[in-house]
Amino acid sequence: MTPNRRLDQSLDRRQLLRLLGLGGLAATAACAGPGSTGGGSQGDAGPIPDGPVEGDISFAHWRAEDQQVLETLIATFAAAHAGVSVSQDIAPSNDYQSTALQRIRGGSVGDVFTAFRGAQFVDMVGAGMFSDLSGLPVVDRYAPALIEPGAADGVQYGLPYQMVFNMPVSNLDVLSAAGVGEAPADWDGFLAMCEAVLAAGLVPIAWPGGETGNAGHLFNSMVMNNAPSPDMCTKLESGEYKCTDDWFLKTLEQYAQLRPYVQPNATGTAVEPAQQLFATGQAALLATGSFHIAAVRALGAQFPVGLLSPITTSAEEAAYEGIHNATFILGVNTASDVRPAALAFIEFLSDPVNAAVYANGTGQHLTVTGVTYDNPDLAATADWLERKTLLAPRFQFNDLDIRNAVESSCIQVVGGTDPRQAAEDAQRIVDQRVGG
Repeated sequence: MTPNRRLDQSLDRRQLLRLLGLGGLAATAACAGPGSTGGGSQGDAGPIPDGPVEGDISFAHWRAEDQQVLETLIATFAAAHAGVSVSQDIAPSNDYQSTALQRIRGGSVGDVFTAFRGAQFVDMVGAGMFSDLSGLPVVDRYAPALIEPGAADGVQYGLPYQMVFNMPVSNLDVLSAAGVGEAPADWDGFLAMCEAVLAAGLVPIAWPGGETGNAGHLFNSMVMNNAPSPDMCTKLESGEYKCTDDWFLKTLEQYAQLRPYVQPNATGTAVEPAQQLFATGQAALLATGSFHIAAVRALGAQFPVGLLSPITTSAEEAAYEGIHNATFILGVNTASDVRPAALAFIEFLSDPVNAAVYANGTGQHLTVTGVTYDNPDLAATADWLERKTLLAPRFQFNDLDIRNAVESSCIQVVGGTDPRQAAEDAQRIVDQRVGG
């Protein structure tokens, strides 16, 4: 199957009725299955009704690099359920963040869909898109502490599938050749490491500054120990903290210190060229996260990898070693007319045996319990599951305009803007949003 199989085929009956506006009550009754409302509105957000596991399931997500592994799992699922098919509807992560709500809410795609933790999840819950999974046996297959980002007001709407580390991936061979034997414990040590890599003729940090969505992963590490509290982005959004506060100005000044250590034209670099730079051994760090390890392997990277977060304070002042996130929140669309089958597919993905196929094939740690990790990169980074990491603060923002303003100030500084000017510009936008 291809990601756009539905678009490649002639319209099926369900799509035709939607296209015609569900012309009349008879058409609606004929088309609508459990939970379907038709006409682009959301259905029943209550418990998923019992029903046959059959129909054409659309799975909407943003992980194009997982497509082949998922196709393998889909084939296994379809073989166990006669009359069921699953097609992947995949959009780039930035596009998914901005357009998925409107594309999925009508139910023509995304019977099973995913959400980013934070603003997108909150918006999708507010739009009534998530079916209630509370109390279902599938929830018990997950580590309770790790699926909280998929809950709201005591209701388990979605299941965060991935446990990722939104912090730089390191090329251990490059660091070793530069004389770096262990991760720097403070900011001076981090800058010294960057200087050693630069002296070896290599790029210390491959950073996709041309994409706000991917550039922002470094933001997590840069603020985690500088901020007065772990909910710093919530307080920036509420107005309790400001971008002109000393702690945030310090962060921007540290971004300015990184200017010599990122690749040329870093603020115009997309994620793919940054991955290529890292995969070919020309950069010590890829400043995105563990979720891109599989992508650099696909580009031919053979070197051992690790994770390395900049510590922006002294070792004594550092409360956290790195960043984690529970994301790729799986949900069943209330507007779907194949909700029982959609739930069955999520149950299938949540089985530890099938989850292990996904994890080891994609290089992703998961929130599903009982998964056996055989992937060497997962084994090499498994120690981070036990280390002191902060839940990625950038996803505390529920207003994407505020988040973009705050994170863009960091990009502007790397591009040459004075830190105080960038802070004032960002705070002006935050004030407009908070005041509005």
